[in-house]
Amino acid sequence: MKRIVVLGGGESGVGAAVLAKDKGFDVFLSDFGTISPKYREQLERENIPFEDGGHTDALVLNADEIIKSPGVAPTTPIMVKVLEKGIPVISEIEFAGRYTDAKMVCITGSNGKTTTTLLTYHILKNAGINVGLAGNVGKSLALQVAREHHDVYVIELSSFQLENMYDFKANIAVMLNITPDHLDRYEYKMQNYINAKFRIIRNQTPEDAFIFWQDDPVIQAQLRSIKTEAKLYPFSEHYEVGCASFVDDDGNLIIDTPRTSLSMPREKLSLSGLHNLFNSMAAGLSACLLDIKKDDIRRSLEDFEGVEHRLEYVDTIAGVRYINDSKATNVNSCWYALESMPKGVVLILGGKDKGNDYSEIEPLVREKVRAIVCMGKDNAKLMDFFSGKVEAIYDTHSLDEAVATCAEVAKEGETVLLSPCCASFDLFKSYEDRGEQFKNAVKNMKR
Repeated sequence: MKRIVVLGGGESGVGAAVLAKDKGFDVFLSDFGTISPKYREQLERENIPFEDGGHTDALVLNADEIIKSPGVAPTTPIMVKVLEKGIPVISEIEFAGRYTDAKMVCITGSNGKTTTTLLTYHILKNAGINVGLAGNVGKSLALQVAREHHDVYVIELSSFQLENMYDFKANIAVMLNITPDHLDRYEYKMQNYINAKFRIIRNQTPEDAFIFWQDDPVIQAQLRSIKTEAKLYPFSEHYEVGCASFVDDDGNLIIDTPRTSLSMPREKLSLSGLHNLFNSMAAGLSACLLDIKKDDIRRSLEDFEGVEHRLEYVDTIAGVRYINDSKATNVNSCWYALESMPKGVVLILGGKDKGNDYSEIEPLVREKVRAIVCMGKDNAKLMDFFSGKVEAIYDTHSLDEAVATCAEVAKEGETVLLSPCCASFDLFKSYEDRGEQFKNAVKNMKR
């Protein structure tokens, strides 16, 4: 009997283990950290053997195939041993794809992928499609393939998930943008990161679609150096030759595909800001290519409610708006947030720096930000870079201290924006934890 070992005991790993068990494999799951009670109970209920708190070489290295969770870096000691032994390593998405013939709408990008994934899912679900939500959001794809049946899956894919995908095929692949992120995982080489992202169009045929932002220089350069058989559907802010979606001179969003075409006033889109225009275009193009009715697409683009921790309005206190953009874990995410803000921003930055280059946001900071509040264990790099570029800069080391500083500094009519540019792991469990703590701190100001 073929032995499958799953590395990582979170949503992705446990889902893969359940599917492997259902398909009759000898399954074992191993997690270097502590498996949460929810997943531990699930594994016990399914009678799947597992370990946590470390990897036992003898139980891992006897695998015929390893399913690696996205958070397990290829440089970890156990992965080095796995690769030395030549054991094939795949991702949960690759494994799940073997056992379903559902249509796959796969979305990647350095920024905007969660919003676009949830918006695409929202359109399809409201149109009555039997659709599943998977990848970085929703439930594990493998678990859904094992225990549910969907005709279409909308999947958010990070570069980590794409790394170990080989035969999997996206019917519709969406690439929103590529900017430097997670370079610590890619030997600080941008091309390694780009190569991982572009695995999303692997195996695509002339019947498949590749939707992408026309004006992203990184995507354009890569498209010049590789070949794809997929039909190309670029989108852009304004009309360009070959564009499948753009805004015309009258302010209408145009989506034009051989299957379906539609037009609607840009001002009716529920999501504001240039980045969200692109997210809406990508979701609308995907829906058109799946033959969703125009009225259903328009209605869903108008009533979608957005994503938690992504430019999420929290409250207005003493005339100051508080916005939670904790999901901005890289510099480009913060750029998009600042691009959609009026002047007069008090910006909270800081966290675990992933090799960030802050020069990308410097022009917008000079134009729109009056004060910066740094919030992290070590703010030296931020303080050094932004000192003298804004009216005031503050050094704080907890969320409560940062919010209290903002409350003192911000003037009526201004916006306090938590858009940290950095990962959250220095002071928080996750960006969600950081966002929740920020929202609670703001609410507590009213007491």
